[in-house]
Amino acid sequence: MKISACKIVRGGRSARAAATGSLIVSLFLSLSLSGTAEEKLPPKEKFHLFLLAGQSNMAGRGTIAAKDRIPHPRVLMLDRSGKWVPAVEPVHFDKSYAGVGPGRTFGIVLAESDPSITVGLIPAACGGSPIASWMSGMFWEQTESHPYDDAVSRTRKAIQSGTLKAILWHQGEADCGKTKSLVYHEKLQDLFLRFRRDLGIRGLPVLVGQLSRFPGETWSEGRRRVDSAQKKVVREMPPAAFVTSEGLTSNPDGVHFNADSQRELGRRFFESYRELMKQESR
Repeated sequence: MKISACKIVRGGRSARAAATGSLIVSLFLSLSLSGTAEEKLPPKEKFHLFLLAGQSNMAGRGTIAAKDRIPHPRVLMLDRSGKWVPAVEPVHFDKSYAGVGPGRTFGIVLAESDPSITVGLIPAACGGSPIASWMSGMFWEQTESHPYDDAVSRTRKAIQSGTLKAILWHQGEADCGKTKSLVYHEKLQDLFLRFRRDLGIRGLPVLVGQLSRFPGETWSEGRRRVDSAQKKVVREMPPAAFVTSEGLTSNPDGVHFNADSQRELGRRFFESYRELMKQESR
């Protein structure tokens, strides 16, 4: 996996060596911890799990920096093989160019807010996937995977070790055409019902991230329709929350959130989750 060059190399050979050495230490620490992570899992009730699902803006396409490869001692991720390892970017592996997404920052901020828990991230987003591909038996060619079936299977594997707390969902860009956007509400509602049923948690919280609203961008009618459908489903299916993307900015591609915006989106997911848990405890 390609890691972006660290920006602290302006000082010449010595600075480049220091930067490279720092990155090597981070990578070595990550690899060292990955070998023992499963042996140090906390009790199930203290291992809080979160399913990360949707398409590429959940998987993450932000440029990876050295800091994104430094493990947090209480934030783990389920890797491609189903093993718990330290959560470093890229968390996802849906495509060869996966990068910074919102999940890792969400996990770190949550872990820092409660020293008694360990956070486990279950990456399951599939770049480019329309919501129609998130049905049982459906195969998505771009990622050579079965988005829904794989997400459920990986989550069932994860909950053998921990307690599922919520789904973080970011998807919809692939459904902004006129025809697809007209049925998006129905399909999203059905998807969340199936997740709750198949994962055995009737009141499983769902956090829905808003589509990008980049400065100067004009939304199409279909994009506005998907946005309205997401907000409506959140109102109809508590416990659920809508996470705004206002003010976030993009990669040069004009499609994906850049790394800083992905980290901010992760913080917003956390704030929404914290508020939702406060409401549920009243």
